[in-house]
Amino acid sequence: MNDKKQQGGFKLSYVIVLLVIVLLFSLLFVDFGNNGLRLTQSEVFDMIKGTYTSEEGPQQASFIYFKNGTGYILIDGSKYKENQIPTYSDYYFKYDSEFKSQLVTYIEENDTAVRYDYAPAGVSFWDVLMPILYICFAIFIFWMLFRMLKGANSGAMNFGKTKVKSYAMSKVKFSDIAGMDEEKAELQEIVEFLKNPKKFTDLGARIPKGVLLVGQPGTGKTLLARAVAGESKVPFISISGSDFVEMFVGVGASRVRDLFDQAKKNKPCIVFIDEIDAVGRQRGAGLGGGNDEREQTLNQLLVEMDGFEPNEGIIVLAATNRSDVLDPALMRPGRFDRQIYVHIPDVKGREGILKIHARNKPLDESVDFNVLARITTGFTGADIENMLNEAAILAARAGRPKIIMEDITEGINKVIMGPQKKSRLLTDKERKLTAYHEAGHTIVAKKMKHCEDVQEVSIIPRGNAGGYTMSRPENDDMTMSYNKANDTIAMSMGGRIAEELIFKDITSGASSDIQHATKIARAMVYDWGMSKKIGFLSLGDSTQVFIGRDYQTKNDFSEKLAGIADDEIMSILNNNYKRAKDVLSENIEILHEMAKLLLARETIYKEEVDMVLAGKKTEEIVKIMEEKEKQQKEKESKIRAEKEKFDKLESFRKKIAEGERLVKMGIITEAELDNLKKEFLEFEKSLNQTQEDSVKTEKEPKKVENKEKTENEKVEENKVKTVKRTTTRKTTTKKPAEEVEKKEEKDNKNDEEG
Repeated sequence: MNDKKQQGGFKLSYVIVLLVIVLLFSLLFVDFGNNGLRLTQSEVFDMIKGTYTSEEGPQQASFIYFKNGTGYILIDGSKYKENQIPTYSDYYFKYDSEFKSQLVTYIEENDTAVRYDYAPAGVSFWDVLMPILYICFAIFIFWMLFRMLKGANSGAMNFGKTKVKSYAMSKVKFSDIAGMDEEKAELQEIVEFLKNPKKFTDLGARIPKGVLLVGQPGTGKTLLARAVAGESKVPFISISGSDFVEMFVGVGASRVRDLFDQAKKNKPCIVFIDEIDAVGRQRGAGLGGGNDEREQTLNQLLVEMDGFEPNEGIIVLAATNRSDVLDPALMRPGRFDRQIYVHIPDVKGREGILKIHARNKPLDESVDFNVLARITTGFTGADIENMLNEAAILAARAGRPKIIMEDITEGINKVIMGPQKKSRLLTDKERKLTAYHEAGHTIVAKKMKHCEDVQEVSIIPRGNAGGYTMSRPENDDMTMSYNKANDTIAMSMGGRIAEELIFKDITSGASSDIQHATKIARAMVYDWGMSKKIGFLSLGDSTQVFIGRDYQTKNDFSEKLAGIADDEIMSILNNNYKRAKDVLSENIEILHEMAKLLLARETIYKEEVDMVLAGKKTEEIVKIMEEKEKQQKEKESKIRAEKEKFDKLESFRKKIAEGERLVKMGIITEAELDNLKKEFLEFEKSLNQTQEDSVKTEKEPKKVENKEKTENEKVEENKVKTVKRTTTRKTTTKKPAEEVEKKEEKDNKNDEEG
C-alpha cells in the first residue's frame, strides 16, 4: 500500500515539475502587446495618414505606444489606459531613435489626430520579474542535473552490491515437474531439512551445503531449484554467475560477500547461482596467468561456502552444463557435496511433460501422448514446451478450434529443422530429383531391419534442406549396436544411390548425408571398437577442449595405425553403399511409386509409406488421404459450429441478466425484456431441434445396417438348418424312401413359409 502511494506521489511530482517548466517558458517567450500585424516604416506613415488599406478597408491609426524599440498601434485609441502597457495591439512595428523622432515630428507638425505615449520612466513589473525567472529556471535545471549525476555516482559507488534477480517465495512445486523422479527424490531431502532440521541433527546428520545440478540446456535445472524453494516455503535468492564479474578489481568478491550477507539475514533460505561455470572455472588455467579478478571472486565463494564462519540454514544450489571446467576445490565435499545429473527425459518422462504443458491447451481426440513421447526422442522439457506452443500457433493460424496431431508433428519439425519454405521456387526437375532422393532414404530405412522407423517424408524445403525424411526410434536406445550403425549408414546413402539409379547422375544434395555416414563410421572405428582390424582399442577423445587448459587435441597412436583406421572407415562406407544399392535395385518399382506419391502430395506420413510398400497405387492412396482431410474438415466445422452456438447462448444469457438489471433501474421496460427472453427461447428451441435431427440422422443408417445384417443372418441360419437336416437324414436311413421324400418336402415348405 505504501509503495503505491509513493509511486503515485513520485508521478505527481514529475507532473508538477513539467507544469512549472511550461509556465516558465510561457513567461519567458510571450511578448505582451505584440499580437498584431507587423508593419514596415512606410506602412506606419500610411497608417498615420489614413491611406493604409487592409482586407477590411482603409485603416487610420488612433494611438501609438513606444516601448523598448517596439511601437504598438491601436485603431481605437479609447482602449488605451494612461501609463499602462497595452495587452494587445492591432499593428506593431520596430523602430530606432532616428525613426521615432521622424515619426513624432511628423505627428506634431501635421496636426494629426494620432496620439502617442512612451513607456514609464521607471522599471516595470515584468522588467524586474523576467531576470528573476531566468535565474530561477537556471537554478532549477542545475538542481535536476545535479540529482541525476548524484544518482549515477551513487550507482557507480555501489558496485559491491549483489544484482539479485528474485527475492521471494517460489510458487513452483514438484507436481509441476515431470520426467525427473530420481532428481526430485534427491532434492526432497533438502526440502525435509529446511522444513524440519531437528529430524537430521538428532541423528548427527549434516545436510549438504551445496548441490550442483548438471545437465544439458533446457532440461529443467532452474525449474528444479525453484521447486525446492517452493516446496520448502523459504526465500529464494537467484543470481547468475556472470553478475559477479566486472572490470573493476575486487567487485566480484564484494558481491559474493553481499550475497551471503543477504542470505544470512533471511535464513533459512536457498541461494541459486545459475551458470556457475562463468565464475567457478579452474584457477591457473587462463592464458594470461593466474591471479585475475575471476579467481579472486572464486576464492571468496570458496570461503563463504566452507570457511571459518558457519552458514547454517543456507543451502547453495548451482546449475551448469560444463562441470568439466569447474575448479576441483569447488567440487569437494563441504562445498558442493552432491552432484545431481539432470538427464534428457525418457519416454515416460516425455509423456508426463507433454501432459503438464498441455493442461491449458484444447487438444483433439486424435492426439496421442504415447505416440508423441516416442517420436520426440532427445527432446528436453524446453523443446517439448516450445513444440506445443508452435502447434497451438499453427492451429490458431489455420482457424481450428482444437490442436490436431498434424499441428504437433509440424511443431516437432519446426523445432528440429525450422519452418517450411513453400515460397521457394523449384523447377520440375528439382522437385523430381528431391522426390526420388527422399524416396531412396525411405525405402532403405524400411527394408533395413535395424533402422529407425520413418514417420514423415517431405519434398518441401525446410531450413537448409531441400527435403527431408524424418525417422524416429520407437524406444530410447541408450547404446548403438553394430547392426544399427551399419543400417543407419546405408539409409543415409539411399538418397545418393536413388539419384544415381534413376538420373544416371549425382548432385551435391547428399552432402549432409555423407557427413552423417562418415561421422558414424569414424565413431565405429575410433570410439566404439567395432573394427575387426583395430579391435578393442579407443583412438578418439570425446572430451571438449578447454581453452587455457587444453590448447590442442593430441593423438596417442602411430601413423600406421591411423592409416589402418582410415582403411576401415572406407571399408564400412563402401560395404553399406553396396547394401543400399542392392535394396533399391530390387525395389525399383516401389521407388517409382513413392516418388510419384511425393510429387502428388509433397508430404506423406508413416501410414502412406506403409501403403506404398504394401503395393497400393498412388491414385488409391491420394483418395484415402483426401477422404481423411475431408473428414477432418467436417469434424472441425462441426466443433466450430457447436462453439458458436454455445457462445451465442452465453451471449443471450448475459443480455438477459443485463436486461433484468436495467429493468430494475428503469432504463428499459418489462416488454423489451420479455421480447429478449422470447428470442432466447426460440433460439434454444431451434438449437434443440437441430440436435434431435442430427441424432436421428446418425441412428438411421445404423438401423438399416442392423436390419440388413439380421436378414443375412436369417438366410445363413436357414442354410445351416438345411445342412443339419441333410446330415441327419444321411445318418438315419432306416425309413422308407417315400417317407424320406415326403419329410423333405414338408421341411422345405416350412422353411419357405418361415
